[in-house]
Amino acid sequence: MQLAGALTLALLCEDREIRHRLAAASAAAVGWDLTRLERLDSAGALTLWQLWGEKWPPRLAITPGQRQTIERIARLPLPADDSPSTPKRGPIERWGITVAAWGSHLVDFVRLLGELAQDALHLVRHPADFPWRELSAHLYKAGVRALPITALVGFLIGVVLAYLSSLQLMRFGADVFIVHVIGYGVIRELGPMLVAVLLAGRSGSAMTAQLGTMRVTEEIDALAAMGVSTTLRLVLPKVLALTLAMPLVTLWATAAAILGGMVVAEAQLGIGYGFFLESLPRAVPVANLYIGLTKGLVFGTTVALIACHFGLRSAPNTESLSSHTTASVVAAITAVIVLDALLAVMTRRIGLPGV
Repeated sequence: MQLAGALTLALLCEDREIRHRLAAASAAAVGWDLTRLERLDSAGALTLWQLWGEKWPPRLAITPGQRQTIERIARLPLPADDSPSTPKRGPIERWGITVAAWGSHLVDFVRLLGELAQDALHLVRHPADFPWRELSAHLYKAGVRALPITALVGFLIGVVLAYLSSLQLMRFGADVFIVHVIGYGVIRELGPMLVAVLLAGRSGSAMTAQLGTMRVTEEIDALAAMGVSTTLRLVLPKVLALTLAMPLVTLWATAAAILGGMVVAEAQLGIGYGFFLESLPRAVPVANLYIGLTKGLVFGTTVALIACHFGLRSAPNTESLSSHTTASVVAAITAVIVLDALLAVMTRRIGLPGV
């Protein structure tokens, strides 16, 4: 096989199929003739050396300069063409890896709870070290700035629930029971759940991203080097802020949802605002409000702890930051749904009619 012209890096980059054509032609070639090649650089020599199987062909016509270039390439340790394939894991090994990952999360989560307990004991002995500024800042971010979106979504949920319920209640002449449907549905279940999901996606992701960014920029390591407790200054204010803000935002969103239900009840069923507000305390015992606020308290603590847990576990790179932020939101919403089911079973005999 006779080559002519130039075999250089520029040609290989310009014509990406030349390697395949050379390999196809060399399969039927008896010998190689490089004497008519005008230019041969290290990239071209590497291509030829790999085509020859990293050994000199038996019949080769070559100039001294070309031989010197190829010999220089031949002395270099060349990487293998095919990277080693990842061994296929069996089902038991995959389950083991999954269990180990869950165990690692559990150990880190318990460690975080222990550090928060130590910080709480420290604050009991030294109240002056309480991070009031950090707490107020997170209360504003997680609570005050969440009021518009939670009010809007709560109002629309109340409108939709009341409208769909009114269509069924009118068929049976039970228009007045719209108060029961809106009261129980919003105060006991939808209000806390709605706010928890919204704040998990809004405030929880922000907490995870903030701690992950501090890990990337090595600010957490700098605080540890200065002897500053990262859980006291970074985690505890976030947990306390969301724990305090969630019940209040839940009450706010519940009021907005009830307002939306009242608007639809008046428009669809002719039930006035005064009658609705007067009937609501009689239809829905106040114990349901306490259950809803308790759920908000539990959900707020859970979302904040999960968000801080994933933020502190982030590796110092942007890919880990994005994946942990996503995992934080998914884990927080899942935990909220599971806790809501457990609390619903635990409080099934409290505040319900006929119980």
